[in-house]
Amino acid sequence: MPPREQLAEQLDPATTALLTVECQQGVVGPDSALPELAEEAQTSGALHNVARLVASAHEAGVQVLHAVAERRPDGRGANSNARLFRAVGRLPVQQHSGTTAVRIAAPIEVADEDIVVRRLHGLSPIAGTDVDALLRNLGCRTLVVVGVSANVAIPNAVFDAVNLGYTAVVPSDAIAGVPSDYTPAMIRNTLALVATVTTTWEVLGCWQSPQGATTRA
Repeated sequence: MPPREQLAEQLDPATTALLTVECQQGVVGPDSALPELAEEAQTSGALHNVARLVASAHEAGVQVLHAVAERRPDGRGANSNARLFRAVGRLPVQQHSGTTAVRIAAPIEVADEDIVVRRLHGLSPIAGTDVDALLRNLGCRTLVVVGVSANVAIPNAVFDAVNLGYTAVVPSDAIAGVPSDYTPAMIRNTLALVATVTTTWEVLGCWQSPQGATTRA
């Protein structure tokens, strides 16, 4: 974990954005297509920590983006070139555009100034979406990545952010994957090599301090 002063500089609200990844009802909600992942997100406290970070971001003037994975009911444009995609297509709960499944899950609150970025294909919340252009237009240099899953979408987002020149920050207690012991191992052996790994408490401390009280212009 970096020194407090270094982390506070990275998390300057004027140049930082918070990206929630697939924190949607059909993934982490009570009627999830992936109940094991949803349970882990709940019982680990990750989902509640995401909600805390979103609320703090709203207060501190940090831009929040919500990355949502969805499919057209007819499947047009969706991938079928990997086992994961084919399995998802057979799940009893589908992440169809316009349905409850693709709404942001409680207890996360979406503010009017938040941006929801939806994708119909691929594995990454960033590659092939509007996220990069939006972040650059917002003057973002640091991207805080939270949500699910530590198995696929989270590492995709972190690597894409780093490859695009952003500083990636990962609160380790605000992401979840399955099995439960996989997430800390992946963070330690993979994400820690390319991202600033911290905790929800440390991020909240930076955004709630006087130094972190500036508002995005």
